[in-house]
Amino acid sequence: MSSKVQSTESAISSSPAHIGPRAKDHGASAPESVPPLEANAEALQFLESLRQEELQMLFFSETLAMVSNTGEPQGELTIDVHTGKHKDDTGALSNGPLVHAFSRGLVDKMPCGNSLLGYLSWNLETMEQHSQEFIKFHILPMERKINLLKQENQLAMTRSIKEGKEVKTQVTFLPWRLTAGFISESANLLLLRVMAWRRRVPSDARFLALDTEGKLCYSTYHALGSQTIQVDHQEAEAFIVEQTVHSEEGVPMSCQYFLLSDGHLAKRVQVGSPGCCMITKMPILREEDEIEPPPVFEKKPLMWEEDMELYSRFLDRKLRLSHARYLEEHPDAQAVISDFLLFLLLHKPADVVTFAAEHFGMLSMYWEPDPTLGSSNPRSPFRSLDLEFL
Repeated sequence: MSSKVQSTESAISSSPAHIGPRAKDHGASAPESVPPLEANAEALQFLESLRQEELQMLFFSETLAMVSNTGEPQGELTIDVHTGKHKDDTGALSNGPLVHAFSRGLVDKMPCGNSLLGYLSWNLETMEQHSQEFIKFHILPMERKINLLKQENQLAMTRSIKEGKEVKTQVTFLPWRLTAGFISESANLLLLRVMAWRRRVPSDARFLALDTEGKLCYSTYHALGSQTIQVDHQEAEAFIVEQTVHSEEGVPMSCQYFLLSDGHLAKRVQVGSPGCCMITKMPILREEDEIEPPPVFEKKPLMWEEDMELYSRFLDRKLRLSHARYLEEHPDAQAVISDFLLFLLLHKPADVVTFAAEHFGMLSMYWEPDPTLGSSNPRSPFRSLDLEFL
């Protein structure tokens, strides 16, 4: 039975997704005397170099066909990455990559499939992940579920296996500080896109991952060069990355990914598996936007004196500044003008010139008081000449 289960390997998981031996109920983790596994500095530096803008360039959906070694279709794999909102155990919301992948197919005419939903941080930390895999054997259907959830300062992993009606569950808690450099199944799908986009695999990087038994182990990536592949009567260059999951108890499991320049997965081959996943239609490849440098304009001397409009503006501004400076130096002039406007608006005379002459005549040393009925004997607004002064 184990050979059939292994043939239904997950097209999503970074390691073969066969359903392993039955898990013990709430089994203990590795002995305390064994030192914990740690990702090396090269892996941590690569994760720290990730930027939100770069990851958002890799958000898209893709679909691959699952085929056997004879070319017969066996199912379909869909991977979708976009921005999602995650609520932590305190109720706080945060934005980050949301990875959703699922596949359905047939193995020996028996339905099988898997699904994956993962919430990540911008450094590919796994905040929450739910994965499920099933194969409906005629005698004893089997189903496996693994749930990961960050809870304060630890990562809780719940792993359950259902065989028929019997369910075995195992719960493990990992201190959050020991998960640095941990790459889950959902994080692996996005990490591969980053490597394809950069056309570079971190040298000697050693990450952490989960093996088929849900135990922490090392995971490494190696660049195998480039290869020209043909898709839908079109040729494209694929960057090949091989991932190996080094299980502590089993044999290492390797998988080769053929990636296009913008991160699209063109082909996936599980080493030792009779089938593979491959695209059937060439996607529209994305390219990084080239930011053109801003134009440089040479400075030219401005001959503003020869420009009539600029020179006129200069004179107007100079005149206004001169007037404003005069009023600042003679505040009494501002007071006289304000008083006149106030009286003018209060009386609203029909003859403004005569009113102004009478108003300012009071300030003259030659001013003579008006008669009681001034309106019956109107005066001239202009002072008469005295012959003795001639």
